[in-house]
Amino acid sequence: MILLTGGTGYIGSHIAVELLQAGHDVAILDNFSNSDETVIERIESITEREVILYRGDVRDTLLLTSIFQSHDIESVIHCAGLKAVGESVKDPLAYYDVNVYGSVTLCYAMQQAGVKQLLFSSSATIYGVNAQPPYTETMARGESSSPYGTSKGMVEKLLEDLSDSDPQWSIAVLRYFNPIGAHPSGLIGELPQGTPNNLMPYISQVAAGLLPELLIYGNDYPTKDGTCVRDYLHVTDLAVGHRMAVAALKKPGVNYFNLGTGSGISVNEMVEAFVSATGMNVPYRFAPRREGDLGAFWACSKKAERELEWRAEKTLEDMMVDTWRWQQFSTKTKRSH
Repeated sequence: MILLTGGTGYIGSHIAVELLQAGHDVAILDNFSNSDETVIERIESITEREVILYRGDVRDTLLLTSIFQSHDIESVIHCAGLKAVGESVKDPLAYYDVNVYGSVTLCYAMQQAGVKQLLFSSSATIYGVNAQPPYTETMARGESSSPYGTSKGMVEKLLEDLSDSDPQWSIAVLRYFNPIGAHPSGLIGELPQGTPNNLMPYISQVAAGLLPELLIYGNDYPTKDGTCVRDYLHVTDLAVGHRMAVAALKKPGVNYFNLGTGSGISVNEMVEAFVSATGMNVPYRFAPRREGDLGAFWACSKKAERELEWRAEKTLEDMMVDTWRWQQFSTKTKRSH
């Protein structure tokens, strides 16, 4: 069985679907700080499999101990954490508490239970403000632009030290670039609380009439059209990467993998692609740059392709169409309650 922390969140729920459909048994631990329990029903509806759910916090030592005692856990996928760059600048203590202390607590419980296969959800932000794209796994961790990125880098270092102390640990660190889109069923996707921090739910909520306009933060970056450039990949491709990385967890030590498409797309291009794919209008205006945002970065994902036999398969149009399908479902569901 695989323990999946943060398994009802945006990325975690797609990983859960991918694992269950591949025949894995999955136990989810989540405190629902950025999701709700209906996600479990929808995961089970898509997969026609039962999910074991523990409602609780990854910092709860007693709960973790109980989970490991109750199930034959072979490996852990650790997605639980806070993830908004801007919010982390405003509230760094929360990010170090949840992301760093939460990881320490989880690793300690794993060590006590003799479970030493871990897949950690990291981020491209660990490459830092001065790294030049494309980012490769051989680059050193740099100076982060936010406490969020710093917290991810601190956990990576913790995992290296843990592995050095005990060679029985087998750890895969997946450095995400910018996951977007939703499951093709339209039943699960990204549903942030309040005004979205991420671009795609912001675009789709404006298109749905839930927000009046899209704010594009900064149009004076040294990029092709002045707006930020990111490496956007479909969340289901990201989930497949986790399934393939779990299969590779027999290798001792810490192994790092970038998960991205290998190319960058600007915010302006994303808006144009959404309008083209859906026919919906997305009014927008430019706003000042956000603190913590970098101008441009994208991945080199050749290592994942070579060692995990993984590559991003979905197109930009797939990402847009699936996002809009999910937005329509979630808007309809919200209005019916």
